[in-house]
Amino acid sequence: MGMNVTQKLISDHLVSGEMKQGEEIGLKIDQTLTQDATGTLVMLELEAMGIDQVKTEVSAQYVDHNLIQEDHKNPDDHLFLQSATQRFGIHFSKAGNGVSHPVHMQRLGKPGKTLLGSDSHTCAAGSLGMLAIGAGGMEVALAAAGKPFYVKMPQVWGVKLTSDLPDWVSAKDVILELLRRHDVKGGSNKIIEYYGPGVKKLSAMDRHVIANMGAELGATTSVFPSDEKVKDFLTAEKRGDDWTALEADADATYDIDEEINMSELEPLIAKPSSPGNVVPVREVAGEPVYQTYIGSSANPGYRDFAIVAQIVKGRTIAEGVSLDVNPSSRQTLSDLIKTENLFHLIDAGGRLHQAGCNGCIGMGQAPASGRNSLRTVPRNFPGRSGTREDSVFLCSPEVAAAAALTGKITDPRDLDMDYPTVDTPEPTINNDLLDEPLPLEQARQVTIEKGPNIASIPDFDSLPDELEIPVGLKVGDNISTDEILAGGGRVLPYRSNLPEISKFTFEKVDESYYDRAMELKEKEGGHAVIGGSNYGQGSSREHAALAPRFLGLRVVIAKDIARIHWQNLPNFGVLPLTFVNEADHDKIQHGDVLKLTNLRESIQQSNKINVEVNGKETIQTQHALSDRQIEIMLEGGLINWVKKGEVTN
Repeated sequence: MGMNVTQKLISDHLVSGEMKQGEEIGLKIDQTLTQDATGTLVMLELEAMGIDQVKTEVSAQYVDHNLIQEDHKNPDDHLFLQSATQRFGIHFSKAGNGVSHPVHMQRLGKPGKTLLGSDSHTCAAGSLGMLAIGAGGMEVALAAAGKPFYVKMPQVWGVKLTSDLPDWVSAKDVILELLRRHDVKGGSNKIIEYYGPGVKKLSAMDRHVIANMGAELGATTSVFPSDEKVKDFLTAEKRGDDWTALEADADATYDIDEEINMSELEPLIAKPSSPGNVVPVREVAGEPVYQTYIGSSANPGYRDFAIVAQIVKGRTIAEGVSLDVNPSSRQTLSDLIKTENLFHLIDAGGRLHQAGCNGCIGMGQAPASGRNSLRTVPRNFPGRSGTREDSVFLCSPEVAAAAALTGKITDPRDLDMDYPTVDTPEPTINNDLLDEPLPLEQARQVTIEKGPNIASIPDFDSLPDELEIPVGLKVGDNISTDEILAGGGRVLPYRSNLPEISKFTFEKVDESYYDRAMELKEKEGGHAVIGGSNYGQGSSREHAALAPRFLGLRVVIAKDIARIHWQNLPNFGVLPLTFVNEADHDKIQHGDVLKLTNLRESIQQSNKINVEVNGKETIQTQHALSDRQIEIMLEGGLINWVKKGEVTN
């Protein structure tokens, strides 16, 4: 029996376990990616572990999230990151170079390699035939130190693409179609592998668009073959020698089979406030628009900007509409300038912003209250834009351009014009995009710069044998890490200061949580959180586990927990449990007292944990921790486990 691309990638990097669905496997990691919203903790963790130099083939640190410099905090952290990368042997991409994912694809991504990133959209690199997975910062730090990454062997979901995309339909509509069919949990514990004749019609950057938003399906990652299209991309980037062919065998099979006939697709849009709330554009056509926004890691390619430029060329955007142009990389911006497409965007009334994540993570460009914003970004979770009661739609560049011209949601097929063609120029190679690592002896002389906003991670105690704690918060389904701990200009500047950033925990859900949690921590020794389905979906930010732990969170009991957040919780000593009977979710309310006894022995002897509620009723929960994770949990988290000597340099 032949192997698919996913199986080949895993087999080539398997260091422990077997490729059996649900079994924990250990993977050798070739490359790591960190960005500034999560990277400061990774650098502190590398320092705490006493790492001399990273042991990966390539590690890169990008500054793309926290670009606003309204005071000292962000620029201080940028200097900290630059000095830390010099010390540890890591590539550094400074502010203004662009979003980590397209820059990594342009400069460092390589077919056949594994990539672990402290950003959930690391999966975008699957467009090059890589096994690219988002994870918490601690796991990325360990991978950079040369240790395996552990994950449960997922199912491989084969999506066969056929035919070609019709006019006014683009790659964004392919992934929106999958979200329309399967919603935000459809990819849970699965790797999505795209194959078939339709793949040959998609450029490497088109594939990036699709692979990027596999994170919104909850997938472990997405994988494309490395074929002639990937070769063309790398050759254009002057990296043709990095190309290797990697395709599924002719007799390869998949655990799940699905097909998308791309010729049958139409322009789609995800309504507020979930990427899975997808409908045809014509279903919501006519609704007024305040803002259209192009860019982000979800639509980062030259074509994604140039098609908008060609649509608005010689025209003027509608009165009252803000067309926000967010270049994804310095290279893409340079290409738009030299082809005059940037001129067309600005001449039509567009607003140019610096290359970076910007409004996608709530760093500027927040929409007005009660007004619709159409964005080519990957997520529209409540409040993520920076406006608490936002109304954000996710769409293709074509749909964003049509709305900019008409001032209302418009199917671009209804525009009175022919579909423009876009020719991609030879890329402008900015050689200063990435600082090269220093030689070892020179790196050892570097002093890491730490500004006043950087605070060390505190010590956490080990798992007690008995917990008797109240429920500090109960939430519903699909609570995202953005809702657990927001991004944006108010919050992320404190990413290196745990006591300060913890003050924002769960504020979008319950503004009184912080004060209550601090009181429960002092009086009761901690608290529990009760979650619904898909708890912790979205971003990989480990702050969403670390900040609640700092506030005394000891146990999360949910219907189910999104993969990355589930991995982050035990890494910081928070026990992740799920209900054996989901109906028991309704039996626990805010303020109830939960009692877990003989806990240390119980999690080692069985995956079933009994939880007594108010001393009256006992419900059954379960954990899915591996033996390795149980050891980490008993120690109170990965940092304690490392300090104990389980991991050595």
